[in-house]
Amino acid sequence: MPSPAQTKTSPGAATASRRASLPAGAFRAHAAEADRRAFFRVVSHELRTPLNAIIGFSEIIASELYGPLSEPRYREHAALVRESGLKLLKLVNDVLDIARLDSGGADLDLRPENLSAAAEEAVRAASPDAEARGVRIVLTVPDTPPRVLADARGLATIFSNLLQNAIAHAPEGSEVEIVVTGDHEGASLKICDHGQGVDPSDLARIQRPFEQVENPLVRRTDGAGLGLTIVGLLCKAMDARLVLHSAKGEGFSAAVHLPPVPPQAV
Repeated sequence: MPSPAQTKTSPGAATASRRASLPAGAFRAHAAEADRRAFFRVVSHELRTPLNAIIGFSEIIASELYGPLSEPRYREHAALVRESGLKLLKLVNDVLDIARLDSGGADLDLRPENLSAAAEEAVRAASPDAEARGVRIVLTVPDTPPRVLADARGLATIFSNLLQNAIAHAPEGSEVEIVVTGDHEGASLKICDHGQGVDPSDLARIQRPFEQVENPLVRRTDGAGLGLTIVGLLCKAMDARLVLHSAKGEGFSAAVHLPPVPPQAV
């Protein structure tokens, strides 16, 4: 017989023991959270797998990888299938992100992040889009890069969505301005365009999912109207604050105020 000091407990038994020691309410919450995470994993896999196949095979057909197509229209149609698949994949990813963030199931890793570096990376990623639309991006950052407590992927998503929104609504030949500031109380990023703007009464509405300023049947810009919703939920999850400002004919600005890095995290 082994002594008590020699007795080993399996990891599964240890986990079960910890769960059994939880109060009933906490145990139910833990189980519900595990169910949500499992649901998102399954849905992500089941939706993305066929979409990736559609995108991949349509790209093979459009590029005539295995030989030329006898009818050019097949190549054009395959390119349209690929483009539609990419749009649908982005929509699926956005909807799943909203569901995760709204349920509190998003796995955010809050660490000290360089806000100026994140802005510069976002500008690099968005520059081809801006050039295609004839829009110039102007970035202003402080001499000392401000550091904030944020999730790196979430911060990149905030920049990407706000920048894409600004580029989409900026008139050709105009500028999209990004200003990064920071002090001991935190840091801010502000993105402004010089487009038509929106009525102040619409600012709350366009932060809801699938809401857009333009009529979806006649709108001139792409997108499903989920970008601002995702930005708002990410800000809430990272203890940041989103402030929108606009007026008809005066452009649109979005400012995100992020918390500073606490001393213990430096």
